[in-house]
Amino acid sequence: MIDNNIIQSTSSWPFVEVRKLLNDRKEIIKKKDKITFQTGYGPSGLPHIGTFGEVARTTMMINALNHIQKINHELITFSDDMDGLRKIPENIPNVEILKKNLGKPLTSIPDPFKKFNSFGEHNNEMLKNFLKKFNFEFIFKSSTENYKKGIFNNSLIRVLEKYDEIMNIILPTLREERRKTYSPFLPVCPKTGLVLEVPLVEKDQSSGKVIFDNNGEKIETSILNGSCKLQWKVDWAMRWFTFDVDFEMYGKDLTESAILSSKICRELGKKPPNGFAYELFLDEKGEKISKSKGNGISIEQWLRYASPESLALYMYPNPKRAKKLYSEVVPKTVDEYLSYIEKFPNQEIKDKILNPVWHVHNGKPPQEKIIMPFSMLLNLVGSSNADKKETLWKFINRFHKEIKPEDHKILDELTKHAINYFKDKVEPKKKFKKPNEIEKKALENLVIKLKQIDQSSNPEDIQTQVYTVGKENGYDKNLRDWFRLIYQVVFGEENGPRMGFFISFFGLNETIKLISDKIK
Repeated sequence: MIDNNIIQSTSSWPFVEVRKLLNDRKEIIKKKDKITFQTGYGPSGLPHIGTFGEVARTTMMINALNHIQKINHELITFSDDMDGLRKIPENIPNVEILKKNLGKPLTSIPDPFKKFNSFGEHNNEMLKNFLKKFNFEFIFKSSTENYKKGIFNNSLIRVLEKYDEIMNIILPTLREERRKTYSPFLPVCPKTGLVLEVPLVEKDQSSGKVIFDNNGEKIETSILNGSCKLQWKVDWAMRWFTFDVDFEMYGKDLTESAILSSKICRELGKKPPNGFAYELFLDEKGEKISKSKGNGISIEQWLRYASPESLALYMYPNPKRAKKLYSEVVPKTVDEYLSYIEKFPNQEIKDKILNPVWHVHNGKPPQEKIIMPFSMLLNLVGSSNADKKETLWKFINRFHKEIKPEDHKILDELTKHAINYFKDKVEPKKKFKKPNEIEKKALENLVIKLKQIDQSSNPEDIQTQVYTVGKENGYDKNLRDWFRLIYQVVFGEENGPRMGFFISFFGLNETIKLISDKIK
């Protein structure tokens, strides 16, 4: 058990937010003896890595809560799958199916992947299956199901009772033209199945009956049992009200929406949840990652190149700072993960709580000796032309004869990821330099020196010899250019591994052959 003084003083953000939550909602939590966390998902596109980030970060808070106070809690993952499809995502097959059904609820549109009953159901299942891979504990709730089963009925009546107050909150934020047609309620057209944005002209609070003006045509319907849904800002507030939500985080771009939804929640009669606005994820161009565009890196891509734990690590630091999220981020994140794993056993408890892997692994990071960084593995893949992990293990065992895959699970997984990443992202971008005569002579001298080195030399001694060759061949004033030459000629890249370690690991004879082949 962690000392309470450390828990109360740590600056680790999950602990900070949980302490704030327990203080701000002390009486509410005491009365219901439970804390309800919620995350939201808009299933108009495939499950997005940002959605995973919300669940991962909220789970980190729940882990912190378990060390502060034993109290019942739940995490709701809510899918707004009754929302009308407004535009066609760019990374979806059979787009003609979606084009024919624009404006309909996502759960009323046939699945373009042809695997489930609807587009909404397909994306919901993708999300649930992914979150289960991480062993997240969550309660999935579908907007369509909750509307149609009447779970929201009492809350919808409450929204109708507070119709004027809600309109007074929303209308000042809208353009003049939009004010004329705005209604908190969106009817599902009985004829077309479209989710309509049309003005409400009559309402009966006792029965829930309403009449809308659809371009001169009167539509009479009920607000109950899925015949209508709410505009999303009102819908968000209604969910908080219905499920007694205590905490929800959201992207910084939704800050103004959260303020409005909080006001509406208060009008409905309950205190809105504590919020946490995180900064957005950006692609390599610095543009916001979008589900519909499919830019950035997908969940599937990250897991092809790295472990789930490295992705969780990426989500932990500085959630209020914008992060670029694209494939080139992966190797750096993996190496950071390995570094934190290596540091953890020797840290004081107060520092362990500040170590991101404490939060990634709920206080119990794996105890494994880190053999090499991911960046080294990538160079090893390229140098050895390995296309399966068994080949990489032969090189690993040359330098570390005693280690086995079954005892080094992190490294074993990394070998597979390194091959995938190298083949997809590194190899296509390689540009090998053709050395000029002076450069070729310098590299030939390096080969001569390597042939003179004892096979049992340690990495630092080999590194010293590589330095010496560079100095003797005109690079004494700028050794960085010497190593850049080696990397460009041998690896086809501007940067590379520490050569002493690489040569020791890859093998002297193998390195001699590798360099010789490149300078023929």
